[in-house]
Amino acid sequence: MIDPIAMREQFPMYSRGGMYGDLPLHYLDNCATTFKPQCVIDAADRYNTDITANTKRGDYALAHAADVAYDESRETVASFINAHVDEVCFTSGDTMGLNQVAFGMAHRLKPGDEIVVSYHEHASVVLPFFKVAERTGAKVVYVPLDERGRITPDALRSVVNERTRIVCLASTTNVLGYSIDVKEMAAIAHSVGAIYVDDGAQSVPHKKTDVRETDADFLCFSGHKMCGPTGIGVMYGKRELLLELEPLMWGGEMNARFNADGTYTLDDPPSRFEAGTQNVSGAMGLAEACRFLDGIGYKDIHDHEEKLRRRAVDGLSAIQDIEIYDPDADAGIVAFNSKTVFAQDMATLLGSKGVFVRSGTHCSKLLPIYTGAPATVRASFYIYNDEEDVDALIDAASHSEDFLNVYF
Repeated sequence: MIDPIAMREQFPMYSRGGMYGDLPLHYLDNCATTFKPQCVIDAADRYNTDITANTKRGDYALAHAADVAYDESRETVASFINAHVDEVCFTSGDTMGLNQVAFGMAHRLKPGDEIVVSYHEHASVVLPFFKVAERTGAKVVYVPLDERGRITPDALRSVVNERTRIVCLASTTNVLGYSIDVKEMAAIAHSVGAIYVDDGAQSVPHKKTDVRETDADFLCFSGHKMCGPTGIGVMYGKRELLLELEPLMWGGEMNARFNADGTYTLDDPPSRFEAGTQNVSGAMGLAEACRFLDGIGYKDIHDHEEKLRRRAVDGLSAIQDIEIYDPDADAGIVAFNSKTVFAQDMATLLGSKGVFVRSGTHCSKLLPIYTGAPATVRASFYIYNDEEDVDALIDAASHSEDFLNVYF
């Protein structure tokens, strides 16, 4: 069981007595990014204070220390998702990983082939595959959503066929907070010979992920959404597919050699996908974030988020002016709107009371096709949130008329 008071003591963002300037700090934008505990900050800072050197290049003791720290970080992350260490490639984040998969697998596509996504997907999924389809003549196909906005196995079966080459879905969606059974979805993709890409940006921070269990071909996620640093993420891939994947970035230390005649030999994965100077500090911080979350335990994380989500849904549902789009979400996400105040204006009102939420399309610009709402307000919870945060949200949302009184 998570004690939010004790939890907050580990996060410097709460060191000002739960205030942000003159405002109370009710941070409910955890889908966008999360606060960092001191242990993660210290782990990342250790590179800058104790072992600053370029990795994979130096033949001296300091460089060796940096190499060891970087390699150990990869080992920690691999263990965290139950992958082999050579299958874990560090990226700048989920977006880079998804782009690497999309463009790196473009050689598999020809005119008439199909790429399957959904209306839920983030721009980091949709836009790379739009561009790949444009270049190859392939077609992007959408999984239909059911009446609640969920993706069911039968819905995926209804669109995959012998032309399907890639299926890419978020294991937990970032607006409505719905989750899918990745193992079942991957099996459906594999049944027609397609590869399955798991966008784990919103799932890895909140529930245990085992790539051997799910059998996903690729998994991408970001460190900053799971108490880790910004600018670091992971692309996991099955080794045989990593050997096939065309690198997105080219440069130093991703090749074994290159010659004046234009021939070259690539290094083995994961190095071939880590061209240039890597974010060693970020990798060390991400590894510590993995240890931190494992130490808490994902059952406790889920139970805590669900308690807060349920309280928020109950409280917001009692407000006549509020419409909730995902009352049965699987994650700690509540997407809602005021019937009288536009989403961005509602977020401004909430922010003026210290309740920090996200508004807009949340980079999922196709979802309004389903919801009918051009934008929504999204509150998202994490391990350091408490019932006071939820109650502040409910109280502020119940006074949406304040926006009209103050601004008009």
